[in-house]
Amino acid sequence: MSAEPGWTERQSEDRRSAQQMLPSVVRATAAWSLAVILFLGVATLVVYAFVALRAATIPMILSLLATALLYPVMPWLVRHGVKRGPAAGLTCAVLVLVVCGVLAILTNSLVHSAPQIAAALRDAGDQLADWLGPVGEKLQFALSQSAGTGSSLVGSLASGVLSGLGLATQAITGAVLSLALVFFFLRDGHRSGDLVRSMLPGPQAETVVACGQQAFKATAGFMRGTTLIALIDATFITVGLLILGVPGAPGLGALVFMGAYIPFVGAFLSGTVAVLVALADGGLGTALWALGIVLTVQMIEGNILQPVIQSRTVELHPATIMFAVVAGAGVAGILGALLAVPLCAAGLGIVSVLRGTAGRPHRGRAEDSREPVQ
Repeated sequence: MSAEPGWTERQSEDRRSAQQMLPSVVRATAAWSLAVILFLGVATLVVYAFVALRAATIPMILSLLATALLYPVMPWLVRHGVKRGPAAGLTCAVLVLVVCGVLAILTNSLVHSAPQIAAALRDAGDQLADWLGPVGEKLQFALSQSAGTGSSLVGSLASGVLSGLGLATQAITGAVLSLALVFFFLRDGHRSGDLVRSMLPGPQAETVVACGQQAFKATAGFMRGTTLIALIDATFITVGLLILGVPGAPGLGALVFMGAYIPFVGAFLSGTVAVLVALADGGLGTALWALGIVLTVQMIEGNILQPVIQSRTVELHPATIMFAVVAGAGVAGILGALLAVPLCAAGLGIVSVLRGTAGRPHRGRAEDSREPVQ
């Protein structure tokens, strides 16, 4: 039985009158609230799936970051007559050699210098306890705990305990999976756009391809810029610590290099450890010189290196970076803090495509570059 036309018209009028009873601001707020709730729900499911499948998702993300860092090598090799398969294999072989070399140097430095660094941290805790009273005693306890943890870790590594065999197996499996994914991403990455176009209709496929390209571009720029900045920071700080005669300078330099991938927090922690070791080994004068070296390098990084090196990448507001680091650390610890900022850069790259602002200068940068009106 069909509804009467008058009844349908009355329903439409009732809906219009109900909408008119609510101000437009309230309706817009309700719509945005619903959109935010849906977004948070989807994000929660994605994070839960990421954590549940971390044995596969973490190697995949690490391989994407490594691919973003190494991908510019592929066009250069192809232009010089190397096919994509051998070029990808050669790039992966160089990556393995570099990573193994860095790990060997770092492990050797830690094994030989960790006891000396641990003793230096204990001495620094004793000096702080004498200078600062009760507050210094708490710092002394914290430094003693850190030193003891480092010594026990090095002892475990040196004696080759088998209790961590399962963890080592998982790490090796993840490393092999990551390396295989890097090879396939390097070899077949140029076909990803055609794959998306074959699976989705025209307009949607082009949007997805543009989002993926912009996210990859932002991540690649961030990774290359951060790696170059980390290398410069670690080199100058290591040279400065070697000149001062600080024990374990190569290991502290490696710590600075790794910490550069965690904005704000990494630089603070690695610099603090270097200054404390210098304080315990050479006294207040050496510690002040080490502090001056660390602060000078950080100031050069923040005011010269980052604006010059990362000027063409996605610029992230410091508040956004801090929130991403804290959120990533809360979800996945140190690894989450490492991955948070590049993932955030990729997300903002996707947003720029959806808003139609990809490739345009940021408003703040354009306004800063204008000449003041006289």
